Amino acid sequence: MKKIILLFIFISTVSFDSRKQDAFDVGEWFKFRIHYGIVNAGYATLEVKDATINNKKVFHVVGRGYTTGVSKFFFKVEDLYESYIDKLTGNPYQYVRKISEGGYTKNQEGFFYQTENKVLVKDYKHKTEKTFVIPKNTQDILSSFYYLRNYPNIDKINPGEFVAIDMFFDNETTKFRLKYIAREDITTKFGVVPTMVFRPIVQSGRVFKEEESLTIWISDDDNKLPVRIKANLVVGSIKADLEAFKGLKFPFKIMSNKRRL
Repeated sequence: MKKIILLFIFISTVSFDSRKQDAFDVGEWFKFRIHYGIVNAGYATLEVKDATINNKKVFHVVGRGYTTGVSKFFFKVEDLYESYIDKLTGNPYQYVRKISEGGYTKNQEGFFYQTENKVLVKDYKHKTEKTFVIPKNTQDILSSFYYLRNYPNIDKINPGEFVAIDMFFDNETTKFRLKYIAREDITTKFGVVPTMVFRPIVQSGRVFKEEESLTIWISDDDNKLPVRIKANLVVGSIKADLEAFKGLKFPFKIMSNKRRL
């Protein structure tokens, strides 16, 4: 459950050096239903709000993940992720990470100093503060989601090509790589949706069976909204499907009679 919530939050498809209209705006909200095998394990939501930091208007993104029904009695999850993102550069100013997963807890805030290539991490649980050096334009786990949704020329990417960004997570920076596979029309509760299929390169062995064990379907429209996620784990599999949404900036493309509009 922990892994699919994290992957849901940071995987989807900015370099604002080549400006175009953002794929999202304040008021966007959507919800995923998460299944572990045949069991309805829980939900994850993401919402975009307005906020002000240092007298600048920013996007305040809030992500939540939680177990439901029988699952919460076996492994209760209540996760909160927040990110404050510059509306012009797409870079984060601050992140919040409060998680509670089966007795494991974490309570952190990170403060980015992008001009200095540094991030200050305050760990409230352990009462520590540490500063880390980061590459230019480094994202946090949640801002990565929105940064990638606006990635320039993503519609022109060829099968087998990669999108890569630097992401700061768990006190270290990693190169997050997303491989484009193909276009595919999939059946959802909303109808047949045209999508772009991506596979992140993940670490195999401990959680995932192989490096390409995770697959994400992104709406092939201006929203670049995650529609489905599947992961083959060392033990079992997880599937997440878009359950509800509102406040999308652009029309959600649904095919008519299984033919592209």
